Amino acid sequence: MTSDNGDARGGSFEIPPWDDAAAPTGERLQKVMAAAGVASRRVSEQYIEAGRVTVNGEVVTELGRRIDPETDEIAVDGVAIQLDQTKRYLMLNKPRGVVSTMKDEQGRPDLRQYAARFEERVYNVGRLDTDTSGLLLLTNDGELANVLAHPKFGVEKTYIAKVRGVVAPKTLTQLKTGVELEDGPIHADAVKVIGSPQHGHSMVELTLHSGRNRIVRRMMAEVGHPVVELVRRQFGPLHLGPLKLGELRELSTVERGALLTLAREARDGVAPATTSEAGAAGGRVAGTHPAGPAPAGAQKPTTRRPRSHRGSR
Repeated sequence: MTSDNGDARGGSFEIPPWDDAAAPTGERLQKVMAAAGVASRRVSEQYIEAGRVTVNGEVVTELGRRIDPETDEIAVDGVAIQLDQTKRYLMLNKPRGVVSTMKDEQGRPDLRQYAARFEERVYNVGRLDTDTSGLLLLTNDGELANVLAHPKFGVEKTYIAKVRGVVAPKTLTQLKTGVELEDGPIHADAVKVIGSPQHGHSMVELTLHSGRNRIVRRMMAEVGHPVVELVRRQFGPLHLGPLKLGELRELSTVERGALLTLAREARDGVAPATTSEAGAAGGRVAGTHPAGPAPAGAQKPTTRRPRSHRGSR
């Protein structure tokens, strides 16, 4: 007969100590993906089995894989997945006359009026000068803000400038070839005239990676066409689209994924995609959907406060 605490011979029976090292850690990959809003758990499993999911850059096909949502990075079809749901990513169409800071010491209109509606403390990524309107990104993701605003990463930006005079083809060539400014040479990645000149003014679209201060205004002044009005319509994969002046909105799932993918690639030293490669149009970032529900973006949680970097235009 066997006792409760012994074997058939009446000997003692000891339960082996719990081995913490042998216990599974983290959460199942498909569960994390479902919680992040990528897709249902079943569809997430299909993504994994099809080899469409990477963890820290490595393809994972096993359903039993466990991850740490706070340290691991997941991507579906190369698009980053946002695991930290406390992060906010907002697009503002900044009006002229608003200073790109959360508190202006001179009492001018600033970004507090837009950020005050959110519980999270958000900050702007980079700057637009007071006389420039257009796309400005606000976030509480300090790591992303620091990467995207740093001049060395050269995030692509597109502007529409209303300038004085009729811009000749040779001037466009000069802008693409390069002009010499007091702080060094600079060239546009792409430039074109939009429409026909009206009342002595031309509309010029410029795309460049530089984050130097007031760079568009200085470039156009150097070629003899001072800027009258300036709007930033694109920042990396984000497009201003139909967002009205003074309005603020959350980034879509696809936009977040594209933005966080850009930040990850910039941080890892991968050459950023151009505007045409990103395929951004009308506020929707094309080419970032997997064949299924659109993934969000992933970013390691951070407690660093986002900083506004120089580089106003």
